Amino acid sequence: MARIIGGLATSHTPTIGFAYDKDKRNDPAWAPIFENFAPLTAWIAAKRPDVLLYIYNDHITSFFFDHYSAFALGVGAQWQTADEGGGARDLPPIDGHPGLAAHIGQSLVADEFDMSFFQNKPLDHGCFSPLSVLCPHEPAWPVRLVPLQMGILQLPVPSAKRFYKLGQALRRAIESYPEDLKVAIVATGGLSHQVHGERSGFNNTEWDARFLDLFERDPEQLSQLTLAEYATRGGYEGAEVIMWLAMRGALPANIVCRHRAYYLPSMTGIATAIYEPLDDTPTDPAITARHLAHMAAQTAGVEKLAGTHPFSVGTAVKAWRINEYLHRMIEPAHRAQFVADQEASFAAAGLSDEERDLLRRRDWQGLLHYGVIFFLLEKVGAVVGVSNLHIYAAMRGETLEQFQRTRNAPGALYSVAGKEAAPQAWNGQGDAQTK
Repeated sequence: MARIIGGLATSHTPTIGFAYDKDKRNDPAWAPIFENFAPLTAWIAAKRPDVLLYIYNDHITSFFFDHYSAFALGVGAQWQTADEGGGARDLPPIDGHPGLAAHIGQSLVADEFDMSFFQNKPLDHGCFSPLSVLCPHEPAWPVRLVPLQMGILQLPVPSAKRFYKLGQALRRAIESYPEDLKVAIVATGGLSHQVHGERSGFNNTEWDARFLDLFERDPEQLSQLTLAEYATRGGYEGAEVIMWLAMRGALPANIVCRHRAYYLPSMTGIATAIYEPLDDTPTDPAITARHLAHMAAQTAGVEKLAGTHPFSVGTAVKAWRINEYLHRMIEPAHRAQFVADQEASFAAAGLSDEERDLLRRRDWQGLLHYGVIFFLLEKVGAVVGVSNLHIYAAMRGETLEQFQRTRNAPGALYSVAGKEAAPQAWNGQGDAQTK
């Protein structure tokens, strides 16, 4: 089983990444940052975690207000550095761990956390600013990354107590994963700062020290504070330290602090810390078994439904490329290119030979089995002039006529096609031919 070997805490101010990129290690104003990070870097080198579960918040770079979620788990296979306005930093991509991420996601949803899931989004300084100092990364990173993005910049925001409970759920999720992995939880953000309004530049070093004391010894007290109380004591943006409680909740009650340091160079109190469990006794196998059963409860028995193919996070990662390609049929230019020259369209999207063959043959059943969700099949059907009913029949291995005999309105054909759709060839000819 996977196990949590410790928790790391660090600020994620962009000044950390700036100091690293500009090689400010020997500059008196910046040297304390590197001195305070050095024990964390040494800890990672000595403990050799396989995966970092990385808690951070995006700064309106990859996540915007057209869809803003409280808890968004990264399930992808690789993570790139985001361009935040002046070009992306010169850092290599870091591998994800889709298997662990999918398991965590299923566990958290079973524990009634309403998660969203993302992949193929670059990560901004909330992740890569401290990460670039935590780990050597040339030519490649020594660990894998599972990012957990917290939506804390738009009200309403989950309570500190909810973040703490999320951490407890993370522990159940990670420790029930069947692969033998060493996982470290990294919490980022804070400490005291405010970057907007007339209060911009606010700091409270006394509160920062008090927060670190309580975080180690009495996190329950911290979980009872409101967002307004955090903002009053540590600045409005400094309230992001509630994210740290997710890491603390994932650790046992009894921990030891192996390192703690603090430095306030400019706008943000930069803290670094290392926490380890005092007791690393594995979870009782009976408890793990009950939790795995709990995770599976909602879908138990679905495997008995013949001809049923649930679409999961794992499927979304595996079949990302072709699903993304078909999703883009909602874009007029993309579907026009597909209609004009499908081979050029396939090549531009980098589709595999298998994916191209499935689309050429309009193999609706094969596409479904490959991992394409039905609601993208009906989109491409609309583009090429195939009704939903043709696709339903093909998935059942029937002709349209055979399928329609099972319907109450056997003459009814329809699709999601709009006003710009190609002529609907619903006479059984051409693209409408059932495959």
